[in-house]
Amino acid sequence: MDESTVLQMLAVSVVAIAVAAVARHKGWPAPLLLVLAGVVLSPFVPTYELDPQLVLLVFLPPLLYSAAIDSSYLRLKDFRRPVALLSVGLVLFTTLVIGWVTHLLLPQLPLAAAFALGAIVAPPDAVAAVAVARRLGLPRKVVTILVGESLFNDATALTAYRVAIAAAVGQGITWQAAALDFVRSAAGGVVMGLALAWVLAWVLVRLRDALVENTVMLLIPFAVYLAAESVHVSGVIVVVIVGLYIGHRMPKAAFGTRLLSDAVWKVLDFFLETIVFALIGLQMWPIMRGLEWGDGWKLAGMALAVFAAAVVARVVWVVPSIYLPRMLSKKVRRTETHAPTWQNVTIVSWAGMRGVVSLAAAFAIPETFPGRDLLLFLTFSVVIGTLLVQGLTFPALIRRLKVSNEQEIYTDNLAEAAAQQAAATASLARLDELVAEGVDEVHREVVDQLRTRSERRTLTAWERLGGGTGQEGEETPSNVYRRLRREMLTVERDVFVRLRDERRIDDEVLRRVLHEIDFEEATLERD
Repeated sequence: MDESTVLQMLAVSVVAIAVAAVARHKGWPAPLLLVLAGVVLSPFVPTYELDPQLVLLVFLPPLLYSAAIDSSYLRLKDFRRPVALLSVGLVLFTTLVIGWVTHLLLPQLPLAAAFALGAIVAPPDAVAAVAVARRLGLPRKVVTILVGESLFNDATALTAYRVAIAAAVGQGITWQAAALDFVRSAAGGVVMGLALAWVLAWVLVRLRDALVENTVMLLIPFAVYLAAESVHVSGVIVVVIVGLYIGHRMPKAAFGTRLLSDAVWKVLDFFLETIVFALIGLQMWPIMRGLEWGDGWKLAGMALAVFAAAVVARVVWVVPSIYLPRMLSKKVRRTETHAPTWQNVTIVSWAGMRGVVSLAAAFAIPETFPGRDLLLFLTFSVVIGTLLVQGLTFPALIRRLKVSNEQEIYTDNLAEAAAQQAAATASLARLDELVAEGVDEVHREVVDQLRTRSERRTLTAWERLGGGTGQEGEETPSNVYRRLRREMLTVERDVFVRLRDERRIDDEVLRRVLHEIDFEEATLERD
């Protein structure tokens, strides 16, 4: 990579981060703004073409891993049926539908090549799903299904993609062999993922150093993905399973590990997602440049038809796949007591934003592949179309359907308050036992401080439900405490900085005391 390319990528990164910062400040959807910025800038960086290996080896593993450790294994287990129907069934169905539509539009294109396009654009993107769904405050069930779908569907799509490419270039693969390859890739990924997850969790527990643990965790997604791909099983499934397992066990890690992990992955997610969405828009010029624009209206019509097929195929699959199993199976009705609302079904049907994995798969098509430039254009059209059309209308649809997670927030707060009450009761009982064993009078003040802190935490949890002791329009005791303590911490911080500037304490001392202040302030912010 020459110096000009490095400078070009650095400039793209700086611009992308600046656009994302503006979007966050204004409350705008950052992914969509980044895509539009990339489209606008595309003619000014015409030499950059997306490297598929960059996406599949550098961007995809950490983003999947981060989404997995932040997901709930238990909730995914509860919703495994809809997740499986979307991540496997819908991907294969969309592959067939788009392949058939493409073949009708371009009969001269080999059928296997048409199915390759279907596999490329079939999976909604994990990055887009996480970025959009959580920001909009969707109900937890909907978020779990969308995130679970996007975590696993790449494995289905990439396997179907490899089969279609092999058939199109004349490698003579049969449907039986394709099905066997899919099962082997998926099953092998599950087995390998579980084995690696257990080993890595065992290693992480014994490191006992937050900095080392998080450094190792940064390497995990890349290492397990490469290990899986080297033995020809699904790297996507392995990364997701390892992430889910380690995320499920994170509450047992030391507090320093969790605090550092949360900060590390938030920064990494922000950086990678920012670059990924900008790269999507930047591919416009390289793709458009490779086309023959003799009949632009025909190309536009084909792009619109494939985009519509992708959107309609999802709706056609989602609605019956959610309702038919409940109608036909007593077991499903017994295990899933609450029927999905039509509003949630509508949202899942419309949440089909594609992303950078589809573009990476399209750019990985061999140069000699029939109709490669046209397939790239159609892929780009579907990705941009779903991100802009569905992404821009998604918030309006949610508001129109009056769907929110407000009830879940109240339920969570109520459960947290009850849990805090139980934990405080247990901790105070243990404190009483320790006091009964003998505490000097001089230490009675320490005991009172411990008791007050435990009680205040419980009071804060109940106040979050509106059960504070303050009168209407007045601050609750906990709010007063936090406000006053923040003011005190601000003054303390200023004093330490002034003493450092006066050379009365060293920078090392300043960093140490500020670290303690920051932890306390973070606790106040959490409350």
